[in-house]
Amino acid sequence: MQLLHFAILSPFLFAFFIPFFAKYAKKIHTGWFVLVLPVLLFIYFIRMLGITMAGETVRSVLEWIPSLGINFTVYIDGLGLLFALLITGIGALVVLYSIFYLSKEKEQLGPFYVYLLMFMGAMLGVVLVDNVMVLYMFWELTSLSSFLLIGYWYKREKSRYGATKSLLITVFGGLCMLGGFILLYIITDSFSIREMINQVHLIAGHDFFIPAMILILLGAFTKSAQFPFYIWLPDAMEAPTPVSAYLHSATMVKAGIYVIARFSPVFAFSSEWFWIVSLTGIITMVWGSFHAVKQTDLKAILAFSTVSQLGMVVAMLGAGAAALHYDNTEYYTVATMAAIFHLINHATFKGSLFMAAGIIDHETGTRDIRRLGGLMAIMPITFTISLIGTFSMAGLPPFNGFLSKEMFFTSMLRVTHVDLFNVQTWGVLFPVLAWIGSVFTFIYSMKLLFQTFRGSYQPDKLEKKAHEAPIGMLISPVILVAFAVSLFFFPNILSYSLIEPAVSSIYPTLLDSHEKFHVHISQWHGFTAEVFMTLGIIVIGTAGYLTLSKWKGIYKLFPEKLTLNRLYDKLTIGMEKGSYQVTKRYMTGFLRDYLLYVFAAFIILMGSALVFKGGFSFSTEGTAKIGVYEIILSVVMISATAATVFAKSRLTAIISLGIVGYTLALFFVIFRAPDLALTQLVIETISVALFLLCFYHLPKLRWKKKTRTFRLNNFIISLGVGIIVTLLGIASSSQRTKDSIASFFTKHSHDLGGGDNVVNVILVDFRGFDTMFEITVLTIAALGIYGMIKTKVNEEGKSVESREDK
Repeated sequence: MQLLHFAILSPFLFAFFIPFFAKYAKKIHTGWFVLVLPVLLFIYFIRMLGITMAGETVRSVLEWIPSLGINFTVYIDGLGLLFALLITGIGALVVLYSIFYLSKEKEQLGPFYVYLLMFMGAMLGVVLVDNVMVLYMFWELTSLSSFLLIGYWYKREKSRYGATKSLLITVFGGLCMLGGFILLYIITDSFSIREMINQVHLIAGHDFFIPAMILILLGAFTKSAQFPFYIWLPDAMEAPTPVSAYLHSATMVKAGIYVIARFSPVFAFSSEWFWIVSLTGIITMVWGSFHAVKQTDLKAILAFSTVSQLGMVVAMLGAGAAALHYDNTEYYTVATMAAIFHLINHATFKGSLFMAAGIIDHETGTRDIRRLGGLMAIMPITFTISLIGTFSMAGLPPFNGFLSKEMFFTSMLRVTHVDLFNVQTWGVLFPVLAWIGSVFTFIYSMKLLFQTFRGSYQPDKLEKKAHEAPIGMLISPVILVAFAVSLFFFPNILSYSLIEPAVSSIYPTLLDSHEKFHVHISQWHGFTAEVFMTLGIIVIGTAGYLTLSKWKGIYKLFPEKLTLNRLYDKLTIGMEKGSYQVTKRYMTGFLRDYLLYVFAAFIILMGSALVFKGGFSFSTEGTAKIGVYEIILSVVMISATAATVFAKSRLTAIISLGIVGYTLALFFVIFRAPDLALTQLVIETISVALFLLCFYHLPKLRWKKKTRTFRLNNFIISLGVGIIVTLLGIASSSQRTKDSIASFFTKHSHDLGGGDNVVNVILVDFRGFDTMFEITVLTIAALGIYGMIKTKVNEEGKSVESREDK
């Protein structure tokens, strides 16, 4: 295994040892043991910055299923490296934060860190592999591990509900994305993302282009909580705060962003991609920010804020596709640069805000802003962290969020010049909606900050006496807000090291045909339209926040019965009830009913294939003549079968069934197969003996009149199965296109099996494992029969102890 593959799999390997560490090192917090891994991985990946800055990539292949073209191929370029650094860097800070947030005396730390490392490894796999099948495997692992993390406090009903909700929605999207990957494979005959990008012109002209694009976007939108799939994200707030900080800032929700960015070179040439991605993103931004204002829980505000901010990034990635429809590439790649820059900024301020919310909850016992207030003097460091985080989220200087927000406005304004559908007036919607969403962002940011830290202190409404958090819990958010401030004053620290290689990775084919662009971020560009938009946001946002109590009644206009959450609940409850009713109809407890469904499906499927595919044919060529003995034995077997079915006593049925088996043995004798005849005789003798033994212990048979009635459906099914099997046998015998495999066994039984008895060689050598498993099944059956013999059954059908057992 190469080092790159080990880096991705190391979290899974490390997780294996956590239960042992948690069990035997009880005096040490398990988080200290876990912290080592993300730190080492971050150092390992940051050493690759020089490679991506030079425009080079790293590729390593580990063969997995080469016959199907599925290999564990690791491909590191600017985009993948950026996400890897976010995953490991933020991951290290989250683990450090969790050491002081989660008590080793009160919490089960072993499972928590196992799930966390599983999630970290799965995310690294998603962003660093080149094979879409392997990507999908890691994608579903992120859904599974996030389900376990969200439901970590599984005794809480809300935790279970939120975990299930996230799993159902994201797995639905994942299955859609898998369908899109399969369609791309059908088009390109490759599972490699690189190969797909190289065949983009072939993909663009294919009939599967639009279906593949929509399916992949469904996967990305569900994972990144885009409208209308965002409803799982607020309920995921029931997870411990370290999980929320990790999922919302650098990992889970960013996976969909990564997929959109990674597949932009494949689909962004189409106008459909531009409109779907851009409109979905900008609508999500406005919707999320609007609903964040009415929340009263700190984490709920941040959850809807994440929805809004993710929509903002998606809108910019969609707007970046305009570069492929316009001659001035550098003019429009600002949207993609802004998306990457805001991706980094969002990780800093959102991670710090979630940690601050966790600190407030940890030290006061509540996250309800209606019970908070006056914490500025009591928790000054937490207040400073929250101030920087909220101001950056609101897009105010001097913080990094201001810079990426200005670039966001620039990209939205420039979209108005793109005329994809010859409807120029529609373009103005983008900057207008961007501005409206930013106003609500400003309002909920001020609400989160000032209603928590200003006002009067209300100790009687708090579960704990408020105080500042311990230094260990403050280290991680302080580091993050330090980045938020530093990136404003020195934004170009990341311009050439992270942003430029990432953008170059998103549109490699575009940049090959143009002069390489350079990223340069400035704090001031003069009195531009973007500046006036920001000033308008501050003025209108301030007025909106100060008058919030007067206009917040607008939220009551949205009826609860028409919400997306209500729709989800109705769908899940309806599907559960529907599945119960369907299951209740076929799970009757009677074997004959189960066989009825199985045989009916067999008739429909095989009969349809024979009819529509023209599979039936009849030919007597090469068949042996039918002698008098065969006719007599066939009549005896048919008669015995009929007698078994219509017998009025168990003894008669057992004897008739035995006649069927012994008659079959005579057929083997006539066909010169003495080994098979002997085997059939032995098996039939044992079967009859066992039937008779069970018959001895069974209660007296009482026939009910209802059981003897003729059932037309049973007759039709049995007749249909008989006809279909007969037709299949005749058709397969009449359509032999290749020589029988019997010649192979006859020719090689002595050389390969060391025996001249072909049947024995086949059983023992050629199909030895099959025979071994058959013997295992017979052994299990024998044990079951022995248990039945030891069990006494009275006339009422209840088991009683035998005299020997008493």
